[in-house]
Amino acid sequence: MADYPESLIKSLIKKVEDYPRFSKEEIEKFCWMAVHEHKHGVLPSEYDIREIDENLYLELLQEFKSNII
Repeated sequence: MADYPESLIKSLIKKVEDYPRFSKEEIEKFCWMAVHEHKHGVLPSEYDIREIDENLYLELLQEFKSNII
């Protein structure tokens, strides 16, 4: 897995927590949304198939889960 700056991961965690209707039960969805917004500059639309940085997503998800759970 790639090594991303801690500041990036922390800013994305904050972004996830600040999303309207944030839910710990859907943490994968919200992490995906944050990484999508980081890469493309906009939140995904309903049928958005643009690729995201999967390594960043996995690192964010792992960090988020270790801090929350």
